[in-house]
Amino acid sequence: MTIRTKALLAAAVLSLGAAACTEAEQENTEVQAEAAADRTGEVAAQAGEVIESGAMKAAQAVETGAGNVADELEENQAEAAAEGRPGAVNPNTDQRVPADN
Repeated sequence: MTIRTKALLAAAVLSLGAAACTEAEQENTEVQAEAAADRTGEVAAQAGEVIESGAMKAAQAVETGAGNVADELEENQAEAAAEGRPGAVNPNTDQRVPADN
């Protein structure tokens, strides 16, 4: 059941409570509505955790991907600097290869 469905169920139970004839029926309906509301809160909290864990996994994937790209760029710059290509930066020294003038 989705959170919206549970909220609608709780509202329906409250509506039934208003239509109940006796005080005992109204109290019983109120207890049921409170239980439904509590369960809805629990489901909403769980959904929040699921969303947060999914965001965490996505962030980790981005971090891993960025690290891989950084490693590849560093390798390319090391190679270019070793070949003496102007503008390249040696990752080990942070020294730029000067341009030929």
